[in-house]
Amino acid sequence: MNPYPPGFEEREHLRSAFIREITLQQLEVSKRAVEDLYVASALIPRKLVRYWHDPANLPKDVGACLESWDRLADDGFELHLFDDASAAVYIADTYGKREREAFARCSHPAMRCDYLRMCFVLAEGGLYVDADDVLVGDGWQHIFRDSKLKIQPLCYDVTAGGMMPNTEIWRSDLPRDGRIFYVNNDPIAAPADHPIIRRALFRATEKLLSEDRFPEIQSTTGPGNLTAALAVHARQLQLAALPFDFELLRDWDLVAEMRWDLSYRNDTRNWRNVYGC
Repeated sequence: MNPYPPGFEEREHLRSAFIREITLQQLEVSKRAVEDLYVASALIPRKLVRYWHDPANLPKDVGACLESWDRLADDGFELHLFDDASAAVYIADTYGKREREAFARCSHPAMRCDYLRMCFVLAEGGLYVDADDVLVGDGWQHIFRDSKLKIQPLCYDVTAGGMMPNTEIWRSDLPRDGRIFYVNNDPIAAPADHPIIRRALFRATEKLLSEDRFPEIQSTTGPGNLTAALAVHARQLQLAALPFDFELLRDWDLVAEMRWDLSYRNDTRNWRNVYGC
């Protein structure tokens, strides 16, 4: 019996089980120190993408987070900082009517940020980081060693009512029950036209243009959307006996630190305060 039938990515318990499976699969490969035979066709370009919806009202604490990344310009990075207006222009210039309309239907700055990052990374490649991430070291360099998409795994402990530390996710003895395994859409590092990002953008666009006028952010444009796209793609590679063209990051905390004590988290600029998540 096929444990992951077509459409499994839309069923949370199956999607979670599959993400857990491929996390452990990557862990086993790492333990065996198997040589990576994945051939890079186009390396991830050194383009850094960030977003803050309203540059005229940029909080000082968020500005400090953004500025921590500016030193990457000395390492040859192109630095891109989008807002609502420039994102709309970029999408209009780069994509078609469907994507323009989908972006216009994004009801919250976080949703518009989600959508823009997919549009930019699909079209140009690069590294996207959230505005509340602070650069803390030089661990970013290994992200650019090949053309695999790089994303961070996450796990929500239902019983404890909170996120599990990243180091715990990689425990081989961690039970699946009572936990939701998925991937984050921060960071995203990929070459242009990566099939997972292409699928994620298509899925988000379809959902935004559907009859549901108030789609839920997490599953429409956020981590849930990217997790579903990743699951479908990874399953296809498994069935074809092909190597994964993505990598789940184990040490993102050596690159960046998320700042939780930011002023905007207390008002409607924080999507969780609007949608009760």
